[in-house]
Amino acid sequence: MDPKAFFKLNYGVYIVSSSADGKDGGCVINTMAQVTSSPARLSIALNKNNYTLKLIETSGTGVVLSEDVEMEQIKRFGFQSGKNVDKYDGIPQGRDSLSNPYPIEGVCARFACRVISTLDVGTHVIVIGEVEEAEVMDEKTPGLTYSDYHVKKNGSTPPNAPSYQENAGRTVGYRCTVCGYILESDT
Repeated sequence: MDPKAFFKLNYGVYIVSSSADGKDGGCVINTMAQVTSSPARLSIALNKNNYTLKLIETSGTGVVLSEDVEMEQIKRFGFQSGKNVDKYDGIPQGRDSLSNPYPIEGVCARFACRVISTLDVGTHVIVIGEVEEAEVMDEKTPGLTYSDYHVKKNGSTPPNAPSYQENAGRTVGYRCTVCGYILESDT
């Protein structure tokens, strides 16, 4: 089996955020879909080890990122734990009607959802939320797919992502700490 085949699936890249017990959090996900239109419901999947899942089990906000989102925002929300860092410190943000934070830059739409159901699927939990608010924040096309993230943004897959594969294809890679370029090489 070629595990890199999963990178050819067309996922979007999203930020999901929440607030509970006075703590704000958020993370990058690549698994969000509309599951019904009436009532409007979305599904997301989060790793059980993800701190944001604990916040989202109370209430959640999904924010769709547009194609021009900066890698710094993806790094902030995708490669740090809300246990250790305030992901919203110093960035422009808004609050939805459920008191959840969301970034306002690099975002084309946002959805405020109330969690109505969860399903344990092994390493991840699928969360179904009923949409209470939906807002277009930018007329740009939501074009940042997971494939674009890897190809255009030179992104990598964090261990908590559903598409993470340890030693996929057994290629060794080195990431430049300055520009983020990944050199796939044994040396």
